Amino acid sequence: MTATVLDDRLLELRAQARHWAEDFRAFGTELDRDPDAVTRCTELPGVRCLAEMIIPAEYGGRGVAAGGHRFFGMSALERAVVLEEFACGDAGVLLAAPGASMSGVLVDMLGDEQQKEWFYGSLLESPKWTFFAVTEPARGSDANALETALEPVEGGDFVLSGRKKYVGNAARARLGVVFARTRPGPLGVTAVLVDTTTPGFRAEPLDMIGLRGARICAIDLDSVAIPAGRVLGRHLSPTRRGMWACARTFNRLRPGVAAIALGIARAAYEYVLTHRRSLGHAERDRLDRLGRRIDGARHLVHLSAVEVDADAGNGFLASAAKADAARLAEDATLLAAGFFGPRARWEHPALDKLTRDARGVEFMEGTGNIQKLNVFHGVLTGKLGRDDPFPAFGRVLSTGGSSCG
Repeated sequence: MTATVLDDRLLELRAQARHWAEDFRAFGTELDRDPDAVTRCTELPGVRCLAEMIIPAEYGGRGVAAGGHRFFGMSALERAVVLEEFACGDAGVLLAAPGASMSGVLVDMLGDEQQKEWFYGSLLESPKWTFFAVTEPARGSDANALETALEPVEGGDFVLSGRKKYVGNAARARLGVVFARTRPGPLGVTAVLVDTTTPGFRAEPLDMIGLRGARICAIDLDSVAIPAGRVLGRHLSPTRRGMWACARTFNRLRPGVAAIALGIARAAYEYVLTHRRSLGHAERDRLDRLGRRIDGARHLVHLSAVEVDADAGNGFLASAAKADAARLAEDATLLAAGFFGPRARWEHPALDKLTRDARGVEFMEGTGNIQKLNVFHGVLTGKLGRDDPFPAFGRVLSTGGSSCG
């Protein structure tokens, strides 16, 4: 599929990100072996790019220069373009980078002037890692079932208590966002900014098979002091905080997560092209089908980004993109390994790493089943059409998934 929604400006950004991604590929194996090696990659141009994105110009953001243009990563489409290229280089390095990341998207939506100045200002002082904590050990990502509690104390401030799990970069982070409950019901969920140097905050890395560089962690919150000024959305009505903001934040982030999965799939595809120069007719057909599927998924990702940039409340197409791209990443890496025989993952460590990383993306920002529920909700309510011209969307609507074989 050759159709694209990228203008010349975004094509320049893609070309620059593709060049920077070469460094990611070279460093990825080392980071997979030793996640603490991340401190040695902070000067890579691509890592500096991630550290400087999602900081608005009005709060001192310098943005990223490419092709005579400057990008701040505030749009889902810009992020999708960059994240595909960086994930094609190495998803582990991408997810291990410092920067505003997911927290920055939420602060942009919910933060008041003082909160934005504090959050963005801290990131501008020096590159810092951030975290975004929703998932709980016994409750998953169901915000309606959150047990982490935000309780008032004398003087108008709060204390935060509970546990979170599967939180990227939490052990490295200086700042982050935690979703907690102030009272029962959907309007009782709120988000707070947390300084990890505050007593009572503890993050422990989990043993991971893939995406090791991201330092996925479990967090314990033992009466962590939260000043009243760190409660996000306090200047908004209760219906515009908590669940409303959480859903819209995930909508804005989802095309980027889909782009990460797409980048992993493309890396597997390109690995076969590079290392298998001679292909039989049937092998060439399989590889060509994979290439067409990658092109179609990319177009779906870009369209979903355009849609959430226009309306952050409309994330149905983004769910379709994320579900399809995550499945594509798994299918593509396994298919790629099949081109090199039964010992492929032993003899080709790069393919083994891609396969492990691909599996991890399925669990980022909601599994495929959650995304399919969102898609079907969009179809049933008439907000997402049944007749879709893109094969990727059709695969999401099917219950049996898809196959590259």
